[in-house]
Amino acid sequence: FLDELGTRLDPMDEREKTDENRVMECMSILHIQAKPGAQTGKIDFDADCNTSTIKGVVALIIALFANKTNAEIQSTDIDEVFKQLQIFEHLSPNRHVGVYAIVKKMKKQAAELASA
Repeated sequence: FLDELGTRLDPMDEREKTDENRVMECMSILHIQAKPGAQTGKIDFDADCNTSTIKGVVALIIALFANKTNAEIQSTDIDEVFKQLQIFEHLSPNRHVGVYAIVKKMKKQAAELASA
């Protein structure tokens, strides 16, 4: 299911695949970029990853955060979401650090975009 979700991500602009947008803690090569959403004050994300499972995880997190305000993104209890979805039952323990780094990066980018 995660692999399938990842195939639904729109391609990320190659110019946005910078070290600044890379999640260095992730074992995969993953880039993520916050961008203004379709509605004023809302935030969306672009992402790309070289592994299908993590790309699916990112697609899932993007779906949770998509078209929300910074405040809504910051207040999302990601632990509860992961618990309900049993996401960590499908990932190796080494991937847990990377997944939390993804969330941290997205929340940081959302905050920076909102304050710009």
